[in-house]
Amino acid sequence: MVFEIKHPLIAVKLSIMRDEKTKSKEFRESLDEIASLMSYEIFKDIGTYPSDDTFMTPTGIELQKIKLNYKIILVPILRAGIGMVDGIRNMIPTARIGHIGIYRDEKTLEPHEYYFKLPKVENPLVVLVDPMLATGGSAVAAISAIKARGYNNIRMATLVASPIGIERVSKAHPDVNIYVAAIDEKLNEHGYILPGLGDAGDRIFGTR
Repeated sequence: MVFEIKHPLIAVKLSIMRDEKTKSKEFRESLDEIASLMSYEIFKDIGTYPSDDTFMTPTGIELQKIKLNYKIILVPILRAGIGMVDGIRNMIPTARIGHIGIYRDEKTLEPHEYYFKLPKVENPLVVLVDPMLATGGSAVAAISAIKARGYNNIRMATLVASPIGIERVSKAHPDVNIYVAAIDEKLNEHGYILPGLGDAGDRIFGTR
């Protein structure tokens, strides 16, 4: 259920993101590129079918257009999750976008939902995206919220995860595959991933 995507290009770009000296622009660009690379693994098994639409090749051969078996909905957890959307959408321009707003109480570390909006699509594949999977509380809450609205085919894509976060999501939602670029060592006393890459939202939007 957990897929750690190992690739030399991802490793190089992730090291750029971990560097505290990396500026917001380069941080966003690296995140974009990693998200695009991860999409190859996230969607490699969803299958395709020949549609009724046809087209002519430059050599005069008529072919059927190939389409994905599922319509895709990308759902970033606000706000950091937005940073992964464009990279995946570069690979799937037809993907629709939803949003979930969840904040983590700094004292209890418990998640609280404050916004939810998903497109109405019949039997879609929903991909929850968030660069960091730390305690797992926000991810568990987001997946529960998605399921409560009737969506059941769900995957999660995250950049860096802790073993605790992975375990918590896997126990709460064993039917949800998790795709991650790196599984880090642990959490610190404040619930941040170590070695991690800092506060992804602040580094994406330049608010740190």
